[in-house]
Amino acid sequence: MISPLRKDDALLADVAAAEDRDDAFHLWWLGQSGFLLKWNGHFLLLDPYLSDSLTRKYADTDKPHVRMTELVVDPARLDFVRHVTSSHNHTDHLDGETLTGIARASGGITLLLPEANIPFARERLEGAPVDYVGLDAGTALFEDPWELEGVAAAHNEVERDEDGRCRFLGFLVRFGAFTLYHSGDTLWHAGLLPPLMRGSLDVALLPINGNKPERRVAGNLNGTEAAALARAMDARLVVPCHYDMFTFNTENPDEFVAACERLEQGCRVMRGGERLTVELESGH
Repeated sequence: MISPLRKDDALLADVAAAEDRDDAFHLWWLGQSGFLLKWNGHFLLLDPYLSDSLTRKYADTDKPHVRMTELVVDPARLDFVRHVTSSHNHTDHLDGETLTGIARASGGITLLLPEANIPFARERLEGAPVDYVGLDAGTALFEDPWELEGVAAAHNEVERDEDGRCRFLGFLVRFGAFTLYHSGDTLWHAGLLPPLMRGSLDVALLPINGNKPERRVAGNLNGTEAAALARAMDARLVVPCHYDMFTFNTENPDEFVAACERLEQGCRVMRGGERLTVELESGH
């Protein structure tokens, strides 16, 4: 099993030691599509999956979810987190064990998610101290200090509820002078790029596990597509995710790195529990 660069006490010590600044932010990869963002003393937890719930759920089926990387931290130890995102209803992005553990430890969290998914989330997290705040593609909300804008995602299609609201979203996150994009799970689709080209983008967090029907799960961008998307939206830096979690649904990041090099796109491949610090560009 893959060992994280940092986990448990070492990870939490690094989070605590990361300097509070308004001209820089810190990002830790927690596995799959989960990232912890720290800026100026504030935290935003993006799509965390910090349990073995899927491994247990599929243990006796023909689609076992065998974990590849050790858990980086017990969610109950993230008691300093107040804001969490869920891009869609799949368990590795809306995990009851993870979110309930964080919410109870912290005394309550605000969950930022597609408005179409709130009834499902309420049922999955029943009894947990969670405030649900919804948004849709093209709409924005402000939860101090974070401004989030929804971007339609295709997993594998852009799926909408009976009121026309997207069930799969990515998030543009603005804070201070920075903008970060977490795509959630998505393929490239006609409406993806336009909202991502309206301003400067510091970091894009994109899946690279690809779309292979034989896996019998909804797919994502592959490494080449993720690199091309980052280049098309002129991201300063792109970080790959959604790999090295389950043996049946993963990919090697080498294709992604090679594509970034061809396109002269800045990239950073992270290990679990590793910190990325992004500073304000001079003249920004």
